[in-house]
Amino acid sequence: MPFLKRLGFYLLGLSVGLVFLTFFLKKKTDGTGAEFCYFPNCRTLKDIRSKPISYSEEINELLISRALDSMDIDYFLNDGNVDFEKSDTKAEPCKVYFIEGIAKGKNAILRVRNCRDEAILENVLF
Repeated sequence: MPFLKRLGFYLLGLSVGLVFLTFFLKKKTDGTGAEFCYFPNCRTLKDIRSKPISYSEEINELLISRALDSMDIDYFLNDGNVDFEKSDTKAEPCKVYFIEGIAKGKNAILRVRNCRDEAILENVLF
C-alpha cells in the first residue's frame, strides 16, 4: 500500500477519534456528565455534595446574621480543601471532616459531619 494511502487512512481515523473525544469530554466537563474524581479531596467533597445537606443551629445563625451565605457554602463544598490530618475519618456512625476555604474574604474552616444518609454542616471557624 502506498504511503499516501496509509497516511490518508491514518488522518481519517485520527480525525474521527478527535471528534469523538471532543464530544465525550465536553459532556464530562459541562456539569451534566460525570466528574473525574480520583483524588481523596475530590472524592470526599463529591460524597458530601451527593447527600441531603442539613445545617446545625450555629450555621443557621451565621446564615441569618449574614456572616455566611450560600455562596460561601458552595465554595467550601466545591473548591475547598479537606484537611485529612484534623479530620476523623474513622468515626462511627458519622465521619467528621474539616474543609478549609474562604468565606467573606477570610480564611475559614467548615466542620462537616458526613453520615451515611446525610451531611450535617456543623460550624465555621474564622
